[in-house]
Amino acid sequence: MTGRRFWIVFALAIVAVAGGVSYFASSSPDGLDATTLRGCEVVEVDGVEELTGDCIAQHASDHQLSASPLADYTIFGHEYSGGLAGVLGVVVVAGVAFGAFRLIARQRATKD
Repeated sequence: MTGRRFWIVFALAIVAVAGGVSYFASSSPDGLDATTLRGCEVVEVDGVEELTGDCIAQHASDHQLSASPLADYTIFGHEYSGGLAGVLGVVVVAGVAFGAFRLIARQRATKD
């Protein structure tokens, strides 16, 4: 397999995993979330979820970036945009990594 063909297959596999498999991810809380919610009950008051009871998460607050476009693995909070958010995340990370590697390669080339 040539280098170019490898990268094309690799990119397609990443897009398939990030864009397709993410729809099968569980929406249930993970172990950490479930543990911090132990002892509390989530109730809805005037359309806002609140915790009642006594648990670690009782005093939690939203993260500073909770209103960002890719918060909660979605795009602007749209429920079924998880796959697209995954693909966008992969593209951004790959772009940053590619740029960093190019910068490092150029710096090494100028030293020689």
